[in-house]
Amino acid sequence: MATVSTVPSRWERFKQSDFLYYFLNDKVAMFSFAVFMVFLLTALFAPLIAPYNPYDLSSIDIMDSELPPAWMMDGSAQFLLGTDDQGRDILSTILYGSRLSLTIGFLAVALQLLIGTIVGLCSGYFGGRIDGFLMRVADIQLSFSTMMVAIIVSAIFKASFGGQLYGEYAVIMLVFIIGFAEWPQYARTIRASVLAEREKEYVEAARVMGFGSLRIMFRHILPNCLSPILVISTVQVANAIMSEAALSFLGLGLPVDQPSLGSLINIGFTYIFSGSWWITAFPGIVLVILVLVINLLGDWLRDVFNPKLYKG
Repeated sequence: MATVSTVPSRWERFKQSDFLYYFLNDKVAMFSFAVFMVFLLTALFAPLIAPYNPYDLSSIDIMDSELPPAWMMDGSAQFLLGTDDQGRDILSTILYGSRLSLTIGFLAVALQLLIGTIVGLCSGYFGGRIDGFLMRVADIQLSFSTMMVAIIVSAIFKASFGGQLYGEYAVIMLVFIIGFAEWPQYARTIRASVLAEREKEYVEAARVMGFGSLRIMFRHILPNCLSPILVISTVQVANAIMSEAALSFLGLGLPVDQPSLGSLINIGFTYIFSGSWWITAFPGIVLVILVLVINLLGDWLRDVFNPKLYKG
């Protein structure tokens, strides 16, 4: 009697994959992923975890401003990491600030991915004048730094609509600025992959079968370009978080009433010479650790997807 072979599920294939095997045998990758998940979960559940709500003015007392951490002299057990110049709990503002920073980072990278994928696919697949034109646009875009784009856009927006309206839409503006400034990284990477894929037999077979260019690009070529996209996305999330922090530190990002890691560092920098070092030190440490673990994960992904580099 013939036995019927069962097709393994996606979860079973994942458990048997080399990706999971390499991950479980790399302590740095597991530790970095665990730390990142802690940041992500505490940011998502900040309203439930944070001792106070930094957006709730009724819970903030200006008399509690610049209190040191609980273990220092004059510290209060109510505020484990101390308070800022407005009397807000540092721990709570870090949790809410991480939430904003991660949100801006992921959304900005999503915008970069959308623009860069479309440009890179069209450039690599069609070639010729289209390739030349799109790559020259990418070169022009790369000549403008994120800071320069932020200064120009924020100055125009504030002059046209006022600072109050800019504060209300600061998150959207930062996502747009960071996303629009960094898309050429994706476009160049995807273009290089498409140039290597478009001459392969499966693409020629799709053309012979009469499939349209859009279907070939997005249904056939793009799935084979996911490895470099995943690697660059991990690195770009860290870069986007750093860009947001730098812009907020320079006063071009989120306003002081919307705590992000960058704006918290900016607030505390004013008071660091007066002895209130904790206002900027703790958000700075969190920012460094967050960016570090994301970069470590990105390096590991790069090595795993390139067998020539991975040493196990």
